[in-house]
Amino acid sequence: MSIQISSPSEGVPSHPNDSNERHKLRQMERDYEKISPFEFKNKLIHLAKGKDKKSTHILLNAGRGNPNWTAVTPRQAFFTLGHFAVTETQRVWSQGDLAGKPRKPGIAQRLRDFLRENSGLPGRDLLEKIVDDGTVARGFTPDDWVFELVDGLIGDNYPVPDRMLVHVERVVHDYLMQEMCDNNPPPGRFELFAVEGATAAMCYIFDSLTANFLLTSGDKVALMVPIFPPYVEIPQLDSYGFDVVEIRATAVDEEGNHTWQYPFTELDKLKDPAVKALFLVNPSNPPSVAMGNQTIRHLIQIVRNHNPNLIIISDDVYGTFVEHYRSLLADLPFNTLGVYSFSKYFGVTGWRLGVISLHETNVLDKLLRHLSSDRIAILQDRYESLSLHPEQLRFMDRLVADSRQVALNHTAGLSTPQQVQMALFAEFALLDMDNRYKRMTQEVCHRRKRLLFAGLGLQMVENPHDAAYYTEFDLAEWASHHFGQEFTRYLQAHYEPVDILFRLAEKFSIVLLNGGGFHGPQWSIRVSLANLEDEAYAKIGQAIHETLQEYVTEWSKAESPHPDVR
Repeated sequence: MSIQISSPSEGVPSHPNDSNERHKLRQMERDYEKISPFEFKNKLIHLAKGKDKKSTHILLNAGRGNPNWTAVTPRQAFFTLGHFAVTETQRVWSQGDLAGKPRKPGIAQRLRDFLRENSGLPGRDLLEKIVDDGTVARGFTPDDWVFELVDGLIGDNYPVPDRMLVHVERVVHDYLMQEMCDNNPPPGRFELFAVEGATAAMCYIFDSLTANFLLTSGDKVALMVPIFPPYVEIPQLDSYGFDVVEIRATAVDEEGNHTWQYPFTELDKLKDPAVKALFLVNPSNPPSVAMGNQTIRHLIQIVRNHNPNLIIISDDVYGTFVEHYRSLLADLPFNTLGVYSFSKYFGVTGWRLGVISLHETNVLDKLLRHLSSDRIAILQDRYESLSLHPEQLRFMDRLVADSRQVALNHTAGLSTPQQVQMALFAEFALLDMDNRYKRMTQEVCHRRKRLLFAGLGLQMVENPHDAAYYTEFDLAEWASHHFGQEFTRYLQAHYEPVDILFRLAEKFSIVLLNGGGFHGPQWSIRVSLANLEDEAYAKIGQAIHETLQEYVTEWSKAESPHPDVR
């Protein structure tokens, strides 16, 4: 393959012929392996766009997991509710561009009248069902329920309570019990904190754990890898400085294929009580595979018998893409702090809708009660503006306050229009008794994965735990399985793991991410199955297949006699 080194100003390599230029290329590729895969992606996009302008190839960026679908009906309900909400402000006071604030008395009946008189408005039927579901199924007082939705959507008041609006929390709680606990939640209730997506949840959780001495610099924490890179990068920051233990998903099936499960020998690292916290994404990112029942049962036994004070932070954003999914929230509620984002399932990344879940009885509150007297005194000073007895504040209340540097606790909370949209999404899913929407989104992902593997010319291994939101393709595994260890050693001796990504970007204008950046297998690549049209995945599979064949051809020329393909 003809490869040329690009100028340093372009910041991207291409493929040389002579040994000196190839050495320069490999060194440059090694440098790119050190940065975040999301930053590396920008370099690939730059290269792919340049190729895009010079050829018939269209840029196909499967490097980011932003879905290309949106949930229509709950958005329609939101905007129809907004129409009504504005008329409510004008009913109170209307002076041109100036209006009043909504008022509660009689508002539920006025909404019913509005919906009856405007039966053609989009989302009208869902909105009517949502109002009825709140009042009939959950026992909400009609005016209280409708007023919270209307006033929240208008956004004319600070969030009260700051942690989450009362009725919205009830609805979202029921949604999480359905989707994260497979409709079989543990006894008791979870307290929820509405936040600006899973990104904000991560920041708030890391900060509160350290601010409250539940984690301190040098503490041992575990990561289940592969994992979303910020979970790797944040613990390494100077402000945290944790000692990281990796729990690797190295299990394979009888044919040597990755199952992306965690061998018991890896999980047993958590038996060490010095491991104070465990961070995981489940289903994983990028393999996009949920933990199996055996894995979960073994983890439960480890926590109960060896490490009962383990703090578990479970990021469950992809859980809705797996049938009968159960988060660790369901099976280890005492130990688990849950993170969920609406972004992927409902196609709503721009709204920044997330929620942190913590059971009313939890290990974090237990650990706070057992802090040393000097640390309790420090925290009394930190939170004394919030309570006459700051030492009694629960972790969830501290988390809310810490999200606004404590001093601004009185203005904490996710914006109320965001919370209302969150509630409408949750109600939409709760009212979908036949799971029609869920089946559609799941089928989109699995159909695209089938198209990708068909383009690759490989048989797709079915996995009941597979979310298929991403897929991770291990080039070294493929090389060893199809051509043997000699070919694998040739690849590793002559190329860097990211070489295939540069080839795909340069020749086909295709952008993928390196699995090594997620602390997965070094020779793996991540393909997002969510953000491109179906036909793109057949093209990506074909391009990967052609690029893999180039490696085989190069090896064949370098070896004598020529290898037989097995």
